[in-house]
Amino acid sequence: MQTFPFWHLLLSLIFVFPSSQLSAQESSKLTIKELQQLGLQANGLVQAARSQVGIAESGVVSAGALPNPQVTFMAGPDTRRLPVIDTGPAATQRQVTVSQPIENPFLRSARIGAAEANVDARQADLDQVRANLAAQLRVRAYELLLRQEQAIMETSIHDLMKEIRRRIKVSVDVGETARFELIRADTEVLSAANRMQAAHLNAERARVALVQLTAGALQTDFEIEASLNDPADFPPLDELRQIVPNINPDIQRLEAEQERAGLRISQEKASVLPSINILYSNYQDAQFISNTAGVNLQIPLFYRRRGEIDSAIFDSARIRETLEYRRFEIGQQLESAWQAKQIAQRRVEMFDGGIVTEARLALSIATTAYRLGERGFIEVLDTQRVLRGVLAELLQARFELQSAAAEIDRLRAHYPKEKILE
Repeated sequence: MQTFPFWHLLLSLIFVFPSSQLSAQESSKLTIKELQQLGLQANGLVQAARSQVGIAESGVVSAGALPNPQVTFMAGPDTRRLPVIDTGPAATQRQVTVSQPIENPFLRSARIGAAEANVDARQADLDQVRANLAAQLRVRAYELLLRQEQAIMETSIHDLMKEIRRRIKVSVDVGETARFELIRADTEVLSAANRMQAAHLNAERARVALVQLTAGALQTDFEIEASLNDPADFPPLDELRQIVPNINPDIQRLEAEQERAGLRISQEKASVLPSINILYSNYQDAQFISNTAGVNLQIPLFYRRRGEIDSAIFDSARIRETLEYRRFEIGQQLESAWQAKQIAQRRVEMFDGGIVTEARLALSIATTAYRLGERGFIEVLDTQRVLRGVLAELLQARFELQSAAAEIDRLRAHYPKEKILE
C-alpha cells in the first residue's frame, strides 16, 4: 500500500481547474453580447415595452389633432294655422348650422408637450426593461459557466475517488490494508457521486433559466463562448458617479414624468380660460334666406377646476420627491456594486496569488509523503478537500465579480442593442 501509485491522479486535480471547459461540440456558440441581443429580441417583456412606446407616440398624434367642426342640419314642412288666402301655400324650411371650436393655444401647447414627455417616459421604461434583461442574461450566462466548472471539478473528484477505492480494494483483497479503509473509500465515493449529480443538475437548471429568459429562442445544445476569467473593466468610480445619474433609465423616466406633470399643471390652468366656438347658420324658407354668424363662449364662472389643478400639483410634488430619492438610491446602488466588484476582485487575486498555490503545494507534499509511506490516506484526503474548497471559493469569487460587473452595466444602461425585425 505504501507504493500505491495514485499520486499522479491526485495531482491531476491540481491542473484541472485552469483548463476546465466543457468539450467543444458542433453546437451553437454564443458570446455574451450575442446572447444578450438574442434575448432582447425574443423576450416578450421587451416587445411589450416597445409597444408602449408606440402607444405613447400615437398619443402625440392625438394631442396635436385639431378639433373637428360640428354640422347640424334641420328641415321640416310648415303647417298653416291661418287660411291659405292669408298665408299662401305651405312650404318647407331648412337650416344648416356649423360650429367650429377654436382651441386655446396654451391648452394645446401644454397637451402636446405632456404627450411628448410621455413618449420620453415610455422610452425610458423600454431602456430600463432592456437594461434589466441584459443584466439578467449576463448573470445567468456566467452562472451557467460557474455550474459547468463546478460539475467538471466534481466529476474529476468522483473519478479520482473511484480509482482510489479500486486500488484500496485490491490492497484489501490481498490483505495489505484493513477493510476499514475500504469502507471509508466507499463513503468518499458515494459522497463524491452525490456532489457530482447535484452539480450537473444545477448546470441544467442554469441552462433552463437562460432558455426561459430568451423565450425559447436558444437551441437546446447552445454553448456560451465566454469564461469566468473575462475582464471586468470600467471607467473610474468618480466618472461613473457623474454619468450614471444622467443615463440611468429609471431616472430619465422620472425626469420625463416630472416634465409631464408640470405640463399637466399648465394644461389644467389653461383650461380655466374661456373656450370659444364660432357659429355659422344658414336658414331658408319659402320667402327668406338668412345667414347668421356668432360666437359661443363658455365661461368657467362657478367652477374653475380647482380640484384638477391641485391634483396635478400634488402629483408633480410626488414625482419630484420620488426622483430625488431614486437619484440617491441609484448612487448608493452604484457604490455598493462597485465595492462588491472590488471585494470579488481582491478575493480572486488572493486565491490566484497565494491560496490556490499553497493548497496545490500541500496536496503535492501530502501525496508524495503518502507514496513514500510517511503519511496516511487521511492526510491525503484532507489536503484534497482543502484544495477542492479553495477552488470552489475561487469559482464563486469570479462569478461574484461578473455579477457585480453586470449590476454596474445595468445601472449605467450599458448593453448591446438588439436587431429589431420589422
